[in-house]
Amino acid sequence: MKNTVFTGVATAIVTPLTSEGIDYKKFAELIEWQISEGVNAIVAVGTTGEGSTLTDEEHKEAIRFCVEQVKGRIPVIAGTGSNDTSYAIDLTKYACEVGADAMLLVTPYYNKATQKGLVASFKAIADASTKPCILYNVPSRTGCNLLPATVLELADHPNIVAIKEACGNISQIAELISLVGDKLDVYSGNDDQIVPILSLGGKGVISVLSNVLPKETVEMCDKFFAGDVKGSAALQLELLPLINALFCEVNPIPVKAAVAAMGYCENYLRLPLTPMEEQNEKKLLSLMVKAGVKINK
Repeated sequence: MKNTVFTGVATAIVTPLTSEGIDYKKFAELIEWQISEGVNAIVAVGTTGEGSTLTDEEHKEAIRFCVEQVKGRIPVIAGTGSNDTSYAIDLTKYACEVGADAMLLVTPYYNKATQKGLVASFKAIADASTKPCILYNVPSRTGCNLLPATVLELADHPNIVAIKEACGNISQIAELISLVGDKLDVYSGNDDQIVPILSLGGKGVISVLSNVLPKETVEMCDKFFAGDVKGSAALQLELLPLINALFCEVNPIPVKAAVAAMGYCENYLRLPLTPMEEQNEKKLLSLMVKAGVKINK
């Protein structure tokens, strides 16, 4: 097995935005709170961080800022994937230069790719990286499914060390772990599947939920790793209504509303994303209060 980037919970952190750009004061506050709550890593400018609508300059600056704010206390994983392999290579090189600890590489979206194209693209990005790379499979967003046999072909690359699996198909994930579990770490990419994937041998989760309940998400993983599977599963089920509310509209619309209600950012998203529907937000905030989250609005 290659070196593990993290075990437990990596928060796919939101990017606090205003009409003027990134709010770095709030970004720093959010990062500090996440670290104080015990998360094991932070993913900057991934899907939840609205990397797809940041300018090139903002994307790079957000990565650099996160690395400098964290100061090596926990790993920073930079979202550097793209549907343009050459752009992903350039962004990956930059993230390596400014000190990110690992890269998160989403499968190409819109133009998609064949499995052969995925292998070629990921190898090209990993070749250009001086840091570990985590593959990211999320076919519901990209229209492109990274198949277990393809991951097996990629698993021998020295810089490809893990995969964030958000296909939602437990059978596919079980097949994946049976093929590459001794070569790559597997992380859940869906908060409603943390315990099921841990039970198959997963190393943790790259989480949206932990933006709102970082300590509880860490506790879910810690309980499992300590052998308290029943307690871990009970926490997974207890938090399921809140998890579902965080995904009742496309991510990161609900989590942005949640983090804004907690006072860590404005409820501001860039088009084509728009703020959460009022009835959905009301339900989300009610579930947050029930879970013990302090609401500032």
